Amino acid sequence: MAVLPIRIMGDPVLHAPAHPVAEITDEIRELVADMFETMDAAPGVGLAAPQVGVALRIYTYTYPDDDGTPWRGVIINPELWMVPLDPGAPDPDDESEGCLSFPGECFALRRSDRVIVTGTDLDGEPVRIEVDGWRARIMQHEFDHLDGILYVDRLDDSDWKTVQKIARKRGWGRPGAAWTPGIDHLDA
Repeated sequence: MAVLPIRIMGDPVLHAPAHPVAEITDEIRELVADMFETMDAAPGVGLAAPQVGVALRIYTYTYPDDDGTPWRGVIINPELWMVPLDPGAPDPDDESEGCLSFPGECFALRRSDRVIVTGTDLDGEPVRIEVDGWRARIMQHEFDHLDGILYVDRLDDSDWKTVQKIARKRGWGRPGAAWTPGIDHLDA
């Protein structure tokens, strides 16, 4: 297993739809193991294959249950259904999120409060996850990555302008920009 470099906003793999996984091979299993190690090292609550430069429809996730037990898994070729969004502006205290591909920043973003995700696991067995709250936010965020969407792409005009300024200042927004957890120190 290895900690992989995480691509930063501007790398083409982050801005294009990922391809379905045709077959679960040893290479796919190794990729998923590396994704878990990378996600944990970052640390993050989710990681999509495009974030590590692989244009496949796979993501990992982790989030502690109320008792501290990790809610953790991988979904291959996911499908997402969500409850319609409540109207209104997002609450910056309760609806802010960040992204390992736009590291060091958080912005408020309205997301659906409940989702259902289906797909397969590493054994090719069907997976069905029905979650709400932060788990629903994680599922939507990682699913967006598989469609070439970063959460900053969904922000309002004011926050989008701030994102562009930050990206320019840090030299992001170009192919090849990446950071490696445990190796690179990002000045945020």
